[in-house]
Amino acid sequence: MRSRRNLIAGGAALVAVVLLSACSQQAAQSPRESDGDKALVVACGAQEDWCQAVTAAFEEKTGIDTNYVRLSSGEAVARFEASKENPEFDVWHGGPADGYAAAKDAGLLEPYTSETTEQIPARFRDAEGYWTGVYIGVLGFCSNQGVLDSLGVKAPTSWADLLDPKFESQLGVAHPGTSGTAYTMLWTQVQLTGSEDGGLDYLRKLNANVLQYSKSGSAPGQQAGRGEIATGIVFTHDCVKYIDEGMTDLVVTVPSEGTGYEIGGVAALANAHHPSAAQQYIDFAASVEAQEIGQTVGSYQVPTNPGAKVSEKSIREDDITLVDYDAVVAGEAKSALVARFDSEIATAPTE
Repeated sequence: MRSRRNLIAGGAALVAVVLLSACSQQAAQSPRESDGDKALVVACGAQEDWCQAVTAAFEEKTGIDTNYVRLSSGEAVARFEASKENPEFDVWHGGPADGYAAAKDAGLLEPYTSETTEQIPARFRDAEGYWTGVYIGVLGFCSNQGVLDSLGVKAPTSWADLLDPKFESQLGVAHPGTSGTAYTMLWTQVQLTGSEDGGLDYLRKLNANVLQYSKSGSAPGQQAGRGEIATGIVFTHDCVKYIDEGMTDLVVTVPSEGTGYEIGGVAALANAHHPSAAQQYIDFAASVEAQEIGQTVGSYQVPTNPGAKVSEKSIREDDITLVDYDAVVAGEAKSALVARFDSEIATAPTE
C-alpha cells in the first residue's frame, strides 16, 4: 500500500483559555486536518497494482497527496458503516455497483455529478449521482488445464458443469459477504433460476465442490494458477491478468447459460474530510485518461467512457450471453440475501 502519511496574568490567561477552546472545537470538527494529515484517502476495490497506478496518476496530475487502502466490497461497506460519523475514507473506487447501491441505501455516499461523469452512458451510473460506473467486468471461470487433465474433465462452459462430482473440493469462490465478485455470482444464480430460493439452492449444491470460501474475489484465480484447485469463479479480466503474469496453465471460459457482470464504480463518501478533492478524484476516474490506465498494469476491464480504448485482451459483449443484471435491485437485496447464505450455506471467512 502506498502511504506517505500516518492516517492515524488575568487578561492573558483568559485569552489563552479562549484560544484553547477554539482549537478544541476545530479539532473536533476536523480531526484529520487538525493532526496534519491532509491526504485524500481512497478505499480501492480493484487489484493492488491497478489501485497504485490510478492513485499515483491522480496525485501526479493534481498535486493532491493521495493514499489508498485495498478492500473487498463487503469489507469496504463494513468499514464505511463503522466510521460513518468520522469517515476514514474520502472516496470509494472499484468494486461492483450493487455494493454502491447498498451503501447508498445505508446513507454512506454523497451524490456528485459533473460534465465529466455525464460522459458515462446513463445505464452505467446512478440516476441520482451517488455513484458512477468506470469499468465493466464479466464473471467467468478460471481453470488450470493441468489439474483438469488429471481429473479427466474439460474446462467448464456452464454453471451446470460445476456440479459434476469430479469437481469435489476442486472449486474456489469468495464469500458473498466479503466479496463483490462472489455476490455477483450469487445474484447471477437468482436471475438464472428466477428466485432467491432458486439461487441459494444452486449454491447449496455447488458448496459440495467448493474447497474454501476466500475473502477476496480474485483469490480463487490465483489458487487455480498455483494448481491448488481446478477452477476458480472470478471476473475474467483477473484470470487474463494472471496468465500475463506467468500462470500459463490457466484457461478462461464463460458459462453458456448466461453470466453476470459488474459495473465497477466510484463514489464520494458522506461526511468526507476532503469533499472537493474527492470530487476531483471522481472526475479523474471517469476520464479517458484514467480508464486507460488499467491495461498498462494488466487489468483488462472494459472502460465505460466511450472515448477510452478497449484492450484486445478484454472480453467482448458480442461473444457471450449476459443475464439481466440490475445492480440497484441486487444492491437492495444484498444484506438479506448474504445473511441467508451465511446461515444456510457457509459462514464468512475471518482471514
